[in-house]
Order: sequence, then structure tokens, then C-alpha cells
Amino acid sequence: MFWKLPYWKTNLLRHNLDIMHIEKNVFENIFNTVIDVKGKTKNNIKARLDVALFCNSKNMELVCDGSRVAKPRASFVLEKNAQLLVYKWLKSLRFPDGHASNISRLVNTEECWLYGMKSHDCHVFMQILIPLAFHDLLTKGIWDALTEITHFFKDICSSKLNVDHIERLEKNIVETLCKLEMIFPPSFFDSMEHLPVHLPFEVKVGGLVQYRWMYPCERLDITVAMTIIIKCFYFYFNVFNW
Repeated sequence: MFWKLPYWKTNLLRHNLDIMHIEKNVFENIFNTVIDVKGKTKNNIKARLDVALFCNSKNMELVCDGSRVAKPRASFVLEKNAQLLVYKWLKSLRFPDGHASNISRLVNTEECWLYGMKSHDCHVFMQILIPLAFHDLLTKGIWDALTEITHFFKDICSSKLNVDHIERLEKNIVETLCKLEMIFPPSFFDSMEHLPVHLPFEVKVGGLVQYRWMYPCERLDITVAMTIIIKCFYFYFNVFNW
């Protein structure tokens, strides 16, 4: 039905990508893969088979030894003691009131598990905590690439941006994703990992992300949210005679 809208051909902002969900997905992929969370990591057996097919990373390929198949530890995966250090550090975190939720209550240091992360928790972790959590635990090249992606999200969410800054972000995010592609296996990059490339353009066309992301909608009562949605549909049906 969108193709029938009169303004569709000239509409530059057709989809309005939601940075809230993009940021959450990117964070979860990074954290679950670096910490090697069972069942959620992108560094699984299938990923290593893809490495053998598509990548030039001999050190990450599966090693067959008779009837056994070994998966060498990747450089971007923390060792067990380093993983425990991260969880203990998260357990000790305290934030100013109103800055973030109590992330420490989401941490289980005994089972090394982080559960119940909401979108805003991922937002705070992605933009502030990732460079701090992995600073002394990952090699400089990997840490630099992860820090660049956190700075990108932090900049794109700024309350004030000029055109030169946006164009710089548009260029830098491409280079950052290329660096990440040289580090992580192909399975790490689902559709969400490529969407940040489009975010600077949407800022130029649609304005700051604070006026277009989903945080205010998710905080609304479901009744209020449904009322707003119904009114929007009513408006379009009357204006465009659907």
C-alpha cells in the first residue's frame, strides 16, 4: 500500500531505522561473542565452518585430530578467568540516579551469566562500558575496533550534530565495520550489523535520533500507545482516502 502514497517517490526517509533496536542487537552480538556465552555466541561450530569457506584465517579453522574436532580459541574471545573478571566488575558497578538501571542485579557471577538486559541497559553498556570492560583484556587492534563502534553510537545519539560531523561519521562507520569483519566470523554480521551504515544519512534527512527512536513509545502505557497508533491510521485513511 505504501507504493500508492502520493509522496512515496520523493520521500527520502522511507523506513526510519530505529537506532534503539540496532544498538541493542550490536551490543548483544559483541558481548555474547567476546564473553563466549553458550547458545548466544556467534563464534560457534557453524561459524568456524564458514571461516574455512570464506575467510583467510587458518588459526580459526577447526582442527581434526582423528575422531575429535577441536575449536581453537579465537583472539576476540576472553579466557575463563578474564570472563569472570568482567562479571565481577559489572557486579560492583554503581550509577548515579537516573543514569542507568541497576545493572549489577542482572549479573550472576557464579554461573557467569548476564540476564534481563533491557534496551536502555544495552544503550549504556554499548556507549560507555564496553571500552572500559575490555580495555586490558583484548589486544589493541580488537579493542580499538570495538571502541570505534561505541564512539559511533555515542556520536550519532548526540543532541547536537553539524553536517561535517555527520559526513565524518558516514565515512568512519564503513571503515569500522570493515575492521570488525576482519576480526569476527561471517555469522557475526546479520542484517542489524550493517544498518549503522545508513544511520548518518537518516540523521541528515530526518533530524536527530532522539525524536525518532522507540524509547518514548516503550515507556508509554500500552493503552496510550494503541490510541496513538489508531489515531495515526485514522489520519492517513482520511487524508489519502485509503
